[in-house]
Amino acid sequence: MGSTTAPEMRAMPLACLTLLLLHRFPAAGAQVVQGFKLHQPQDKVSVTAGDTLTLTCTTSRDGPIGPVKWLKGWGSENETIYDQVGTFPRVMRIQSVSDTDFTIHIRDVRPEDAGTYYCVKFEKSVHGVSVFQHGKGTEVSVYAKPSSPVVSGPESRAGPGQSVPFTCTAGGFFPREIAVKWLKDGAQISAQQPQVTPGQTKSSYDVSSTVSVTLQEGDVRSQLECEVHHRTLPAPLRGSFQLSRALRVPPSVQVVADPPSPVEVNRTVNLTCHVKGFYPGAVAVAWLENGMEMSAGSVPPPSETPRGLFELRSLVEVQATEERNGSVFTCRVVHDAQGPINGTSTLRIAVPAKDGLSDRSQTDNGVSILSSPGLWLGILLEKGLLGGFLFFLFQRGRA
Repeated sequence: MGSTTAPEMRAMPLACLTLLLLHRFPAAGAQVVQGFKLHQPQDKVSVTAGDTLTLTCTTSRDGPIGPVKWLKGWGSENETIYDQVGTFPRVMRIQSVSDTDFTIHIRDVRPEDAGTYYCVKFEKSVHGVSVFQHGKGTEVSVYAKPSSPVVSGPESRAGPGQSVPFTCTAGGFFPREIAVKWLKDGAQISAQQPQVTPGQTKSSYDVSSTVSVTLQEGDVRSQLECEVHHRTLPAPLRGSFQLSRALRVPPSVQVVADPPSPVEVNRTVNLTCHVKGFYPGAVAVAWLENGMEMSAGSVPPPSETPRGLFELRSLVEVQATEERNGSVFTCRVVHDAQGPINGTSTLRIAVPAKDGLSDRSQTDNGVSILSSPGLWLGILLEKGLLGGFLFFLFQRGRA
C-alpha cells in the first residue's frame, strides 16, 4: 500500500474547509431564492389631497440580485414611481440604506395619484432584468376637497316678475358623492338635481347646480347662496350672489306744473319731473318742448331710498307766453340703457279778461262767450217762455 506524504496530509483539511465555506456562503454569482419573501400589507389606503401618502413594503434578505421598485398600475401602462436609482421629486424612501425595508412616502398627494401601487422585486440575469416577485397591490384613493363654489347669474338684468337662472359650480373633488343646497336670504329653496361630471384630472369630479329665481322689487337687498357639502369638508363651502346684480326696476315718471294750468300770460311756471323707484341708479334725464330738446341745466344725482331703490327730481322753468299756449313739455328718462320712459305736461294760458268779465268766461281762443249769437237766442227764448207763463197765470186769476 502506498503511503501518504506529509504535504498531502496538510492539504486535506484546507480543501474540506473551502468546501464548507462554499456551502454556507454562496459566491457572488450564486442565488439562493427558495426562502425569499416580499410583503406588501396594505390593501386599500385613503389620503387627502395635499397630505403625505405612505406605502409599505418589506423583503427578506435572501433574494436574487436586482432592484426593488414601486410601480403604479400593472402591465404595459405601468409607471415607475420609485427606483433605487434616479430622482423622484415627491417620493422619498424612509430607510434609504436598508436592504429589506422599501417603504416610501409620497408627499403633496394629488387627485391624479389615485390608483393601484405594486412593490416589485426584479431579478438580473444574462438575459436582462425581469420581475421576480411582486406584492398584491395597494389601491390608493385620494380624497380631494372641492374648490370654492362660484355662483354666476344672467348676462343681462331682468325685471320684477321674471324668472332668472343661476348656476353654482365647484370642481376637483373626490369621491364623487356631493350635495348642493341653495338659500335665499338664509331660507332654503328648491333647485334642480346637481350634475356631476369627470374633472380635469383622473379621479376627480366637477359639479354644476342650477336654480331659477323669480325676481321681486324687494330683491335689491337679497342674497342668493350656494352651499356645497362633501365628506372631505369639516363645514360646507359657500358661494354667494347679490340679486341686485341681476335686477332692474324701471322708474315711474311724472311731471308736475307749479302753478297748474291755466296760468296767466308771462308768468313763470316750474315743471318738476319726479323719477321714482328705480334700480340701478344709472339714469339720464332730458327735457323736450313739443318734441324738441330744450336746455334744462344740470340734473342732480339720484338719491337712495330706505328700500334700496333710487329717485331724483329734475326742474325746469318756462315763461307762460301766448306763443307757448298748448305746448307739450316732456321729461324723457332713459334708465340703464333701456327704452325711454316719458312724463308730459301741457301748458295752458289764461286769456286776459274783457269788458269786466272774469277769465273763466273766456275760451282758450280769446273769444267772449257773451258775444255768441246762440247764447243770446237761448236767453230770449227762455225769457219769452217765462213771460207767457206768467201772463197765463194772470189771466186765469182774473177769470
